[in-house]
Amino acid sequence: MKGFLGEYEATLDAKGRFLLPAGLKKQLPEGDMQFVINRGFEKCLTLYPMKSWEPIYAEISKLNDFDPKVREFRRYFMNGATEVEPDTAGRVLLPPNLKEYAGLTKDIVLVSAFDKIEIWDVAQYKKLFDSFSSDSFSNLAQQVMAKVNETGS
Repeated sequence: MKGFLGEYEATLDAKGRFLLPAGLKKQLPEGDMQFVINRGFEKCLTLYPMKSWEPIYAEISKLNDFDPKVREFRRYFMNGATEVEPDTAGRVLLPPNLKEYAGLTKDIVLVSAFDKIEIWDVAQYKKLFDSFSSDSFSNLAQQVMAKVNETGS
């Protein structure tokens, strides 16, 4: 998989399901419809295709369990991680605890994040960008991308 591109709006139904947008489905390898959904680092959810989740899980499983920071990270990161796949109608059910964590009620946006998809409440996502000026983005880009150029990566 090369990764995902785009933003897609969707709506949660009364049972907490959303229809996986056709634009994202097209970007998935044929027949690859198994995912792990988890808390994001911000107040969003992260939907990992299984091929993206497995290497992360493998790396986390190698961490030293005698380190209290490792245990704390594992506990927080793995808490709530749930395997999901679309039903026959193409809907994905969000676990209630994760839906509550991200403050998802009805209108959501699915956002590409390279090899995974972030799921945000539309209002929260809009607020995130409304508070970010073009100057702030320019400064952030300079700080992040300058490091890439320094290492030659």
